[in-house]
Amino acid sequence: MNFRLILAVDVLDGLVVHAKRGERAQYRPITSISTIVSSADPLRVIEELQPEEVYIADLNRLMETGDNRAVLKELRYRARGLRLMVEYGVRGVEDLREAVEAGIADTFVLGTETASLNIIETASRAAISEDRGISIGVSIDLFKKEVVTSDKRLKIEPLKLLHALNQYHLEEVILLELDRIGTKTGIDFDFLVRAVEASEHDILCGGGVRSCEDIYALEEIGVKGALVATALHDGSIPASALRKEMR
Repeated sequence: MNFRLILAVDVLDGLVVHAKRGERAQYRPITSISTIVSSADPLRVIEELQPEEVYIADLNRLMETGDNRAVLKELRYRARGLRLMVEYGVRGVEDLREAVEAGIADTFVLGTETASLNIIETASRAAISEDRGISIGVSIDLFKKEVVTSDKRLKIEPLKLLHALNQYHLEEVILLELDRIGTKTGIDFDFLVRAVEASEHDILCGGGVRSCEDIYALEEIGVKGALVATALHDGSIPASALRKEMR
């Protein structure tokens, strides 16, 4: 199975929190819902679950209330075999350059919530990441199928945005449906079929994954991977599924 099952970790004030519908004021430590981890410390969570690949959203950076760089640097030091994707709330080239130089990720994810099309264009062509072997991905952040962004150039129908992104050199594109995160309300497979058809990049699904059956169905329609959290923490998907040798 070549499908990428990626542990989604939202970090706020140094703790892993349970994300639900993008309502960040309501986020609570992951131990409030998890049946599989004993701590909300990011390093402990990673050590206990032993995933092959992790997506980390630095919520403090996204909310402009600080950052969790020390946590990310420690994770890079202690989990050397881990592939790490980081949504670091990049808003400009200097933000990206600073993050790249800190060496805190294998892939930086530019989310539409904070990034502009200008920074996506620049980052996809710049040597600041490639020189260090770091790739660039994009997260199309959606709420009820509308792109979450302050950039008018990105505020278009999501399938049209996927098509527009085809001209850029990107590692992958995440379709992050914020209103489905943490809810287990299911996946809009029809939308994802159209997304795969529209995009020349690998498509990753974020939000709504409920079970192993969902994972198999995503792979069947050509989606290359999924971000998962709630279904892992409540036991609907076994933690062993995060480890490539167990698939």
